[in-house]
Amino acid sequence: MILGSKPIGPEGGHLAGRALLKELYEAHLGTAMPEIKITPRGKPYFEGSNVHFSISHTKDHVFCALFTRPVGLDAEEADREINLRLAEKILSAPEKERFDAAEDKREALLRLWVLKESYSKLTGRGIGNYLKTTDFDPYSPKIQCIDGCYVAVLEEGDTYA
Repeated sequence: MILGSKPIGPEGGHLAGRALLKELYEAHLGTAMPEIKITPRGKPYFEGSNVHFSISHTKDHVFCALFTRPVGLDAEEADREINLRLAEKILSAPEKERFDAAEDKREALLRLWVLKESYSKLTGRGIGNYLKTTDFDPYSPKIQCIDGCYVAVLEEGDTYA
């Protein structure tokens, strides 16, 4: 898997993400990046390619993953404020237990959120279809802290829900 990141410039998150994708694709595969297509549910992909990607941006950073299997990536600034009442709406029972036991509830909820968003991007099903059916651990090794952001990268073939 290839994972890249960079600060967002004046072009904004969407354009910075596409630029990083192009940079990683061409640097690591040695060929021009193909056209990006979009599924009916909004998941971007390269038609007829075995290269898969996922992009996420925060207010200050953009992240991109390239892989030979479907991949989902999400990032959030680690210092982002989040309403802890959101836990009741989005966490499954096992996740809520882990959240309740966490010393730093804001951190635990942000980490669970990036896992759920990554899963949404991996499956392309949309976030509302599974919020309370996953069984994620906020301290999963699938989450890294990069440039002050929690970054979760999930790949097809592993079990997540």
